[in-house]
Amino acid sequence: MRAKDLMSTPAVTVAPGTPAKAALAVLAAHGFTALPVVEGDRLVGLVTEADLLRGRVVADPRTPHGVPPEPGWTVGEVMRADTLRVAPGADVATAARVMLEHGVRSVPVADGDRLVGVLTYRDLLRVLARDDLDILADVRHRLAAYGGSGRWEVSVADGAVTVLDEHDDATDRHVARVLVESVPGVQAVRVSARPA
Repeated sequence: MRAKDLMSTPAVTVAPGTPAKAALAVLAAHGFTALPVVEGDRLVGLVTEADLLRGRVVADPRTPHGVPPEPGWTVGEVMRADTLRVAPGADVATAARVMLEHGVRSVPVADGDRLVGVLTYRDLLRVLARDDLDILADVRHRLAAYGGSGRWEVSVADGAVTVLDEHDDATDRHVARVLVESVPGVQAVRVSARPA
């Protein structure tokens, strides 16, 4: 699967001149943790909850504290310009690895500098939680189109797909694996010849 297959689009965005308080309201209203920052449709940065909260929460006057940092008043003052991004054609596994390695819950999907969507943990979770019966139907459909409806014995358990082929052909098993791996929700694949 590719990022473009799972991404949320159109993306909810803000501009560099957006007041920080307005961006906080957008995050709160949508339950997001970050927003792409755009000028037109060009991705110029990302603003996160932490970026917007920094220096904004006033300490209780009864608590000893140092001088609080001055908050930024616009998104452009607090955003991260060195934004992680993935291409629309990026493998979803690669995009998930980028998100996990960098500790971010969403990543903009951009074609060059043009924002086309956002891929979030929620998008990934939605596909991983897909019902086994729906996965089974999709797998059977794809395999029937390739080798006929009676050729393949397919089972699915917790997203793990087992395919037994009535023929003992390594090339066909490879093609079957590729077809099955492209089905949303598939988490593991085992393809082998059906025992005689």
